[in-house]
Amino acid sequence: MNPSSLYALISALVYGVGDFSAGLASRHNPAIRVVALTHPLGLLAYAALALITHERLPPAPQLWLAALTGVIGMAAVVLFFRALALGPMGVVSVSSAAVGAVVPVVAGLIAGETLTGGRLLGMSLILVGIVVFSVAPSHGGRGGLPLAVIAGLGFGLFFVLLAHATGKGDGGAVFWPLAVARLASSLVAVPLAARQGGLRPQAPWLILGSVPGDVLGNLFFTLAARTGPLAVAGLLTNLYPVFTALMAAVFLRERLRRYQWLGAGVILAGLPFTH
Repeated sequence: MNPSSLYALISALVYGVGDFSAGLASRHNPAIRVVALTHPLGLLAYAALALITHERLPPAPQLWLAALTGVIGMAAVVLFFRALALGPMGVVSVSSAAVGAVVPVVAGLIAGETLTGGRLLGMSLILVGIVVFSVAPSHGGRGGLPLAVIAGLGFGLFFVLLAHATGKGDGGAVFWPLAVARLASSLVAVPLAARQGGLRPQAPWLILGSVPGDVLGNLFFTLAARTGPLAVAGLLTNLYPVFTALMAAVFLRERLRRYQWLGAGVILAGLPFTH
């Protein structure tokens, strides 16, 4: 497996684990509070990494793009966490990913990325698997599904903009754009959360548990997009809900139906073709 695909799968894994914790936290806290408490911690982590590695600040247009990326990502995360709190994690997370996966694929192809026949086959199988996984009925109904779809569109746009904000393929800065993205989202989320219920957390261990997934998920996606096609990086990263759904099945006993297992099998069948 090439480095880009590996980075994207690691991103999906840590995103999935982080979303499981954040989804549980959102059942005890307003979604905006979860974001307001986690994104400043992400800002500190990225800024520290930038200082430790002596990374240079990128040009101002790149930083402004990173700030816009952060605000869009924040809005998508708030909607997604709310959806996770309303409905079964398996359906909500995968439905969001099924929508979000399409955006970077289309953006990459429009930008002129060339993909081999094998990669196109693998990507098609993965996308079909995600859709099959998401449309299968799951225990607990479909509460939160409309919000999940809107969040998916936001995530897809976030991934596309993040790839450009970090200077895809040109050896530019990584940590500073990520830090600026989290600064912008924090400047919006913290005042909103303070006005809507305050910043005092309920179940703070769940909120803290979601931070590593958010920080590492963004970082590994950036590495994947810089070392390979955006279409592949975006699609593989959007496998994160499979991990969220599996954790929900194990720890929350949410039932996965036969069609969902079939969808997972189709996804696994497509992975070898993406190398």
